[in-house]
Amino acid sequence: MPYHTILEKQIERFLPAGLQNNPELAVFLETVSKCYESFEKDKKITEHAFDISEREYQLVTRDLQRENEIREQSILKLKEAIRSLDPDGSIEFGEQEGDIINIITFLGKQIAQTKILEQELINSRNLAEKAAQAKSEFLSVMSHEIRTPLNAIIGTIMLLQYHPLSPEQKELLRVMEISSENLLSLVNDVLDFSKMEEGKINFVERTINLLHFLKNIKMANRVRAEEKGNTIKILYDDDLPKYVTGDDVRLGQILNNLVSNAVKFTQNGTVTIRVGLHSATEQDVLIDFSIEDTGIGIPSEKQGLIFERFTQANNNITRDFGGSGLGLTIIKRLLELQNSHIQLESEAGKGSRFYFTLRFKKHTEEISEESKPEEKLQKQDLKGLHILLVEDVAFNVMVAEKMLQHWHATVDLAANGAIAVEKIRNNTYDLVLMDIQMPVMDGYTATQEVRKFNQEVPIIALTASAINLDIQSKAFQSGMNGCITKPFNPGDLSSIILEKTKRKD
Repeated sequence: MPYHTILEKQIERFLPAGLQNNPELAVFLETVSKCYESFEKDKKITEHAFDISEREYQLVTRDLQRENEIREQSILKLKEAIRSLDPDGSIEFGEQEGDIINIITFLGKQIAQTKILEQELINSRNLAEKAAQAKSEFLSVMSHEIRTPLNAIIGTIMLLQYHPLSPEQKELLRVMEISSENLLSLVNDVLDFSKMEEGKINFVERTINLLHFLKNIKMANRVRAEEKGNTIKILYDDDLPKYVTGDDVRLGQILNNLVSNAVKFTQNGTVTIRVGLHSATEQDVLIDFSIEDTGIGIPSEKQGLIFERFTQANNNITRDFGGSGLGLTIIKRLLELQNSHIQLESEAGKGSRFYFTLRFKKHTEEISEESKPEEKLQKQDLKGLHILLVEDVAFNVMVAEKMLQHWHATVDLAANGAIAVEKIRNNTYDLVLMDIQMPVMDGYTATQEVRKFNQEVPIIALTASAINLDIQSKAFQSGMNGCITKPFNPGDLSSIILEKTKRKD
């Protein structure tokens, strides 16, 4: 039988030929051969295991080296980051192994300081929010306190216009009217600016008869223009749609401000309201607005300043022409909130041109003549209406009562909400004009009490505070049907009365 190769060589070399066929010796040689084979297998296994261990050792060594390099680089970058954050810091880093402990200690202190700073920032934010709330409440109170006497002044002026007056009296009345309107405009500008700073400006969508709207702008500024020898012209693009949908109040605020400024800074000249079609789609229309004058103009170096708050082109402007310096700032922000921008072309002594482009939705439905509020209210006749006026300020009561009586309405009076509740319980009224801030019981509470037994009578809130979403929301939640701001325009008052009582002239 064949033996292991090494054993074969040894037999051939050392064992005599006569002994190779010995049976007993053959058993021994076979056993030795198997031992050789077993030893060789063990050797191969051992060598293979050693090879594997060596490769694994090399891999582990390389991994450890790589991890050590990463660790060293990380510590180095961490030191650099700490030094950049605190270049004047007292901590010094060396190259010793213990530096990682110093770094951790330093970071622990920084985290603690950061938490302290974070808490201080939270406290500062809370203080700022409280200050903003206090400012908002202060402005609301001051608005109410200023508007209350203004309501009496403007209302009295309106009532006097119902009576025959001499030319001298009319002139004095006109001076009072202009002065009171200027004061009201100033109050509104301050409140609008405050609301924009707080992000509380909201836009609504109403149908606008654009040409009629522009004629109203012209009419509102006509008297002042004539006093300065100015002519106001409207250049209207016939391609424009008759009706558009947008915020007519904010558009009127922008255009009225620009036109009144043009009139103010122009003497014996022309103010042009130019409106043209920029582009149109199936859903909306872009309209170009331009207010041009032949007035004093604005020097080029001052043109960037006039849109900043409380800023005029020069120090003589406020003294010679008046104004708060807020109008153009408000215009700029109102347009920016509508994704538009106010632009200016002007030259000192040669007039100015303010222009902008606004997007409106198309209004395709024709409005019937009888639904147009401006025509429906030409006759302010409330004959046959029984109205309850709830107001605690005597001057405001006098103004509103005389105005309603001039329109032939029957008027009952209540000095506070509690009296109003009892009057409504015991009488039938077509409409209630409810002041909000009153002693004994305010307008909100009174309305809630009324709604417990009377759901039909329309209740309109009267407020000397500037109407915002909070006031509107609270008014409607209490059960009121609308809001009107004092001092109110007679047309606005009669309009809402006619609307809520379903009266038609």
